[in-house]
Amino acid sequence: MQGQPRGKPDAFVGGSSYRQVDQRGKSVNTAPAEANTDGEQPTTHTSTLVTLRRLGPYFKPVRLPIIGSGLATLGALLCGLTIPLVTRHIVDGPITHGDLHSLPWLIAAVLALGIGEATLFYLRRKLNAAPSTAMETKMREDLFRHLQRLPIAFHDRWQSGQLLSRATSDLSTVRRFIAFAAVFLVVNTLIILIGLGVLFSLSPMIGLIVLTCSAPLVVISYLFESKYKIVTRRAQDQAGDLASTVEESVLGIRVLKAFGRGPELAKRFAAQATELRGTELRKIRILSGLWAVLIMLPELGIAGQLLAGGFGIANGTLTIGTLVAAVTVSTYLRWPVDTIGWLLAETNQAASACERYWEVLDSPVTITEPAEPKPLAQPVRGHLRFEGVRFAFPGATREVLRGVDLDVRPGETVALVGVTGSGKTALTSLVPRLADVTGGRITVDGVDVRDLALDDLRTVVSTAFEEPVLFSASVTENVALGSPDVAEADVRQALRIAKAEEFVDALPWGLDTRIGEQGLSLSGGQRQRLALARSVVGRPAVLVLDDPLSALDVHTEAEVEAALRRVLRDVTALVVAHRPSTVQLADRVALLSDGRITAVGTHRELLDSNPEYRRLLATTEGADSGGRPGEEVAAQ
Repeated sequence: MQGQPRGKPDAFVGGSSYRQVDQRGKSVNTAPAEANTDGEQPTTHTSTLVTLRRLGPYFKPVRLPIIGSGLATLGALLCGLTIPLVTRHIVDGPITHGDLHSLPWLIAAVLALGIGEATLFYLRRKLNAAPSTAMETKMREDLFRHLQRLPIAFHDRWQSGQLLSRATSDLSTVRRFIAFAAVFLVVNTLIILIGLGVLFSLSPMIGLIVLTCSAPLVVISYLFESKYKIVTRRAQDQAGDLASTVEESVLGIRVLKAFGRGPELAKRFAAQATELRGTELRKIRILSGLWAVLIMLPELGIAGQLLAGGFGIANGTLTIGTLVAAVTVSTYLRWPVDTIGWLLAETNQAASACERYWEVLDSPVTITEPAEPKPLAQPVRGHLRFEGVRFAFPGATREVLRGVDLDVRPGETVALVGVTGSGKTALTSLVPRLADVTGGRITVDGVDVRDLALDDLRTVVSTAFEEPVLFSASVTENVALGSPDVAEADVRQALRIAKAEEFVDALPWGLDTRIGEQGLSLSGGQRQRLALARSVVGRPAVLVLDDPLSALDVHTEAEVEAALRRVLRDVTALVVAHRPSTVQLADRVALLSDGRITAVGTHRELLDSNPEYRRLLATTEGADSGGRPGEEVAAQ
């Protein structure tokens, strides 16, 4: 879109993924508070619980198997926690009294508990694998669907690498949390509480010692959560920046190689990677401090138990079996206690990933379907009118279009001309509602385009952009994108119209040849002809062409123009034109200047009566021909 204040991607300059450029070219940091880089706690902080609670609608359909896996996990850990109690009976019974008759039964009980523990752990994984991945898939589908509905202005502001990281790694983090961390955070907490209860039942003194050593975990966990979440969010944003750098470098590899900028970009990439490494190391430092405390406290607890137990046995107030059971229970609780730090880290990472996910999903869809769409009269005539159309890009203070009035009659071709930045592309993008007018209206056969269902509008109106975008798919799939139910014969007809059939048939597998990413295996002219074929394959009533011939050589341009003349007889067309040869395809020409249509007429009429049009065309023709401006125009 010409004149649009697009956000500059910061992948090459190491900026925040949310750093954009305003209309004055001034850098604006719109990062959320959690993503600040100064290490200070944000002034606004959404709690982890509140953030994770928003997963409720996704969790509800899979809650039963996930809860079942939690119960299986609890059962498995309870089996393990029961083994020390059986050990107590073995020590205080057969071993102490020399009565071996009950020993086989007690050993069998330990074996049964071990088998039960293993079976329940297997059942846990069996229960939660499918539902957790189903939840991840649903979230990913909703994100992708929402991205398709968001306006072009949103995609102009966001780096694709940031969106990619949210759709892949962030949602994988959420899945791991639901399948593992959330289950074990709840179950391990219960096991710790149950274990403390068992210790108090064995010996109140020993239970009190363990509780005293465990109490600081509450304070430590709170301090850990407040710091770790900030650093985690920063690392995720930096990883998104790094992904954007890689993506842009791969897509722009030809430019980078052509200008020899590879080494410089490698240095900038290394700087970003180093910055991310520093953040990850800070995460590790926070975790290491937590782990040190988590490991130290249980050790102190065991030392205290042995001390108190030794005195108890000496005084006859405690049996050896009870002490063995208490120490064994404490040892068994080491894993649930030790994992609390890791589980809290996973919880915070999941909360941060959710925040990043909701940032996209909460972005408003401004191009919406009408509540009650109006139908177009059949057959569609394609009468296109612009009535007082005004438009300003989001966040801009100055309107690009300031009252455009233009009537394109059914079956007529109107060429839209104007200097670079005059708003030609912006105007054409309003017809299929890639953006919405901020004033006035656009009608097709008398119906405001905002009153039409989007699918109906974009079936009636077809668009070919100046920069052709092709996908990693076959030629047929790329062309049929303009009309999904089209037959192969129609695809070939569209290719003939665009003068693309010959080079397509020369490809290794013809129509079934897969085009590489962005279609870069084809020449610029070939890509543009395929894009042109895509725009005409559905036989639209209104055709919007944004300088469709800019990448064609003179010979191919003449052939495509001849074919286009046949197509344009049957459709209403609005063609953005930069070349005089393209202008002459039109029945009339509209001059866009200062946000308004200042002149409308045939090519010859405007040449004779409008000095601005003559200057514009002379400059364009002079640049195309390599001669002095005005030479070719004067000869017409």
